[in-house]
Formats: sequence, C-alpha cells, structure tokens
Amino acid sequence: MTNATQARKMREGKGFIAALDQSGGSTPKALKQYGIAEGAWSNEAGMFDLIHAMRSRIVTSPAFRGDRVIGAILFEQTMDRDIAGKEAARYLWEEKEVIPFLKCDKGLLPEADGCQLMKDMGDLDRLLERAKAKGVFGTKMRSVIGAANKAGIAANVAQQFKIGQQILGHGLMPILEPEVTISIPDKAEAEAILRDEILAQLKDMPGEAQIMLKLSLPTEANHYAPVIAHPRVMRVVALSGGYSRDEANALLARNKGMIASFSRGLTEGLSANQSDAEFNAALDRIIQSIYNASVAG
Repeated sequence: MTNATQARKMREGKGFIAALDQSGGSTPKALKQYGIAEGAWSNEAGMFDLIHAMRSRIVTSPAFRGDRVIGAILFEQTMDRDIAGKEAARYLWEEKEVIPFLKCDKGLLPEADGCQLMKDMGDLDRLLERAKAKGVFGTKMRSVIGAANKAGIAANVAQQFKIGQQILGHGLMPILEPEVTISIPDKAEAEAILRDEILAQLKDMPGEAQIMLKLSLPTEANHYAPVIAHPRVMRVVALSGGYSRDEANALLARNKGMIASFSRGLTEGLSANQSDAEFNAALDRIIQSIYNASVAG
C-alpha cells in the first residue's frame, strides 16, 4: 500500500497541497496569467515546455518546501519529465519532502442532469502502474456539479467512488473531486445533496482503506465537517474554484479541518518577467498566506 511516512504526513501534516496540474485546455490561461502570451509558442509541445518551465521554477524555489507544502498534484506530462535532473515525483519527495499526486482524469463529458461526469480514462490501470513505479503517492480526478440536481450529483459521486476503488487497488490514494461551480444560484442546495451522497458512499465503501476529497469552498462554513471527521477520509482539501487567492484564503480559514489545494490561487502574482529574487519573494508570500489559511481552523 501507500508509503507509511507519506500517509502519516498527509493525514497529520500542517500545510496545503499545491495544484500544478493544468492540462491542455487550461494551460494557455495559466501561461497568460504568468505573463506569457498565447503567441509565444508555435505548437502544443512548445506550450508544454513553457508550462513545465513555470512549474519547475515554482518547485525548485527555496520558498517551496515540505514544511508548508504537504503535497503537489502533477499533470501526466510533468510526471514523465525531470525537474533539476531527477524524475518529477522523486524530486518532490526526495528533495522537498512534498508528496506527489497525479491528475489522472481525461476531461469532462457533456452536461447531463446538471452535471458533467468524467470521460473514459482509457487504460487507467497502466497509468496507475506507471505512477506507482515513479513514486507517486496518489491521484486526483475532477468532475463538475452545475446544478442542485439529485440524480446528476448521485451519478457524479458514484462515478468518483467507483474509480476511486480502482485506484485504491493499485495502492494509491485517490483524491475525489466533485467540484461545485461557485457561480450557480443553487450552490448551497447542491452542496447539501453532495454532502449526503458522499456520506452515503463512504458508508458503503468496502474494505478499510481511506480516500481523500477535493471540494469547492462551501457557502456555509464547516458544511463538510461530517465528511472531514469520517474515519474513511484521510483529508479534505479545498479548490479555489475561481475565487481570488485572498477570497479563497478568507473562506478557507472559516472551515475547520479543511486545507487548500489551489491552482490559480497559487500562481496568481507570479510572472515570467520577475527576477529570481522577486519570484522567490512573491512565492514565499503566497505560500505563507495559503499556509496560514490552511492551519487557521
């Protein structure tokens, strides 16, 4: 099963998980935020070279270390590349004491019943075998909830838990991410249905293994307290979901036991045009602010 030292750190450690897993669809937006315009690359390979350089700059920064950043979620191409001459996942753990995760989903299906389930993941078993061999601790997979539709949310959560069992079978820790879109008018109602569906699935989980969850910051503070306290849940992390970092930090600090797993919220304020000293100082401030919000509860 999973590395006991990593499992203990993930269960008990203070800090947050860095989401460095932008995929093909979200990479141009991430690069633009970083100060690299869309015309700066001529093909997809060039685009991924640029995003890997950005991720490597973050991870190798002296500000990025395991006493504040517990884990990091990687895109598949990042897992397959090196950082500072070492395989990315091994660099994270061996050099930084940051636990590596892999984004394993392949995107979303069209909306049905107010939700978007995950596309077929192809040969997921093979991907999980490769991830395990590279020293990855766990995975993350995202689906979307766009309305308080009980049938849609039930199907969404059931899919997450079913594939989560497949991931557990490889000795990896699944982070299930049924994301509630923060702009929907019935967000609180969707969250109420989501919590009930998660608790029902947890009750019916076979075996004794734990899972993790990545959830949108709730409308009502501590809404997910019963999930956080559940014995089958190792950790609940929050996505920034379109909030600014300051907004996300303020909301997170109100939720006891929840820690951050921000993507855009982590890279907001970083730029390719910054000197290394400027970049490292900015990243240090960002990491400290997210850390503070994560341990506030």
